[in-house]
Amino acid sequence: MKISVFCSANNTIDQAYFQATEELGRWIAENGHELVFGGVNQGLMECVAKAAKAAGGHTIGVVPSIVEETGRTSAYNDEVVTCNNLSERKQLMLDMSDIFIALPGGIGTLDEIFTIAASRTIGYHHKQVILYNIRGFWDNTIAMLDDMQQRGMIRGQWRNYIGVASSIAELEELLADSI
Repeated sequence: MKISVFCSANNTIDQAYFQATEELGRWIAENGHELVFGGVNQGLMECVAKAAKAAGGHTIGVVPSIVEETGRTSAYNDEVVTCNNLSERKQLMLDMSDIFIALPGGIGTLDEIFTIAASRTIGYHHKQVILYNIRGFWDNTIAMLDDMQQRGMIRGQWRNYIGVASSIAELEELLADSI
C-alpha cells in the first residue's frame, strides 16, 4: 500500500512528535508499504522519510518546484515527483496513494486533510485520512469537527471520512478496515 503522510516541516517542535514519527516511518517500511510525502528535508517530513529508508522502505517525495529551487529537497527520496504548486502536490498525492495519515502539522497539513476528506464526501474517491493523534495534538480539531457535526454542518458522519488513531496499533486497525 502507498501511504501518504502529511506533517510539519518545522524542526523546532516537541521531540515526542519526532519519536512517534520515527516509529511510523519504520512501521511503514517494515510492513512493506511505500511512503509518499512532501519530500522536504525539514521537520517531521525528513524524520518519517529517514526512518522509512533506514528500515529498508521506499520513499516518494512530491516536491513543489519552489522547494527544489531553494535546496530543501530530502536526501531520503527514492523518487522525486516535481510539481508546480501545493494544489498540484495534493492532487498527485491523492492520485498515487491508498490512504493518508496526518501527523502533527500546521496550516498546510490542515489544508491537505480537509482537501482529501472533502473530495471523498462528494464521491471523488473512497480513501480515508487518519489523524494520528500523538499526545492529543488533534484533540481540538476533533472537538471542532464534533461541534460542526452537532450543528448540522457536516453531511453524514465526519468519522466516516476522517479516522482517529493514538497508537500504531490503532492505525493498524483503521488501515485494515480501509483495505
